[in-house]
Amino acid sequence: MILEIKNYIKISNSIDEILKNSPFKIKYIIEKSGISEPTFFRKMKEKKFNPEELLKIAEIIDPEVISKDDILKAIEEGLEDVKNGRITEHSIFMNQAKERIARKRNEHLLDK
Repeated sequence: MILEIKNYIKISNSIDEILKNSPFKIKYIIEKSGISEPTFFRKMKEKKFNPEELLKIAEIIDPEVISKDDILKAIEEGLEDVKNGRITEHSIFMNQAKERIARKRNEHLLDK
């Protein structure tokens, strides 16, 4: 637990540098975080984000972590589907996918 707290303090103290080195623009992070721009900049300057705000920011600038959890959950659900016989043959799935792609292409062409 001590290591986690030390990591939290380190992140909290260096959040301004973390955000500056992020591949995302600060404006985007502010918009996605739901924190008003003046409040966001004040908190960044004072290094006063609360744990929930830091978590929200981390989810924005490091979405792979969320994706990993989502992937693991999807794998578990998939294994459960196989176990319960809820499967589709590969050829049927591929035909359905091709049909969906063709519909999307047609929709795209109609939009132009």
